[in-house]
Amino acid sequence: MIRRGFFQRDPITCARELVGTKLIWEKCAGIIVETEAYLAQNDEACHTFSRPSARAFVERNKPGAAYIYFSYGAHWMLNVLVKGAADGFVLIRAAQPLHGIQLMKKRRGVDDEQCLCSGPGKLTEAFAITDRHHEMDLCADASHCFARLKNEDVDVVADKRVGITRSAHHPWRFTLRGSEFVSRRVKL
Repeated sequence: MIRRGFFQRDPITCARELVGTKLIWEKCAGIIVETEAYLAQNDEACHTFSRPSARAFVERNKPGAAYIYFSYGAHWMLNVLVKGAADGFVLIRAAQPLHGIQLMKKRRGVDDEQCLCSGPGKLTEAFAITDRHHEMDLCADASHCFARLKNEDVDVVADKRVGITRSAHHPWRFTLRGSEFVSRRVKL
């Protein structure tokens, strides 16, 4: 299990280094293949820019806490709180399914493994992540956490964030090079 110290840095470093780790959520697990970083200060795309509730969340929670929100009235989004050199969040955008694949297929109603977790809303649906997990400490419970894989050699590509209109130019979207499981292909 990845410990709290990992999340006591800046969101950009954490977002890059979460790519290639494993997301474990009860009976399901997957390799994280895509993330995005959001800074709590001066980042118009971050919830802390316009939502006092997000700023209060940062104040009252430890690094490694789950920040779950409902996006566009359609999907839950899984973020992890980062507090260190800069505070902010890492959005978990996509994963390559590893365990619990049949359960994920049932939850999503699709058979294609590449489509199970190839976007932040698809991922939370496949893993059954909802607002009941908001503020959960992802550094305290081995059934809801991140874990390192033995193969530490990960080739990460930085790109512009997607699905946002403000501060979209920052190259704070990180993907596993060549992965077929990302939400959108990287334009190299």
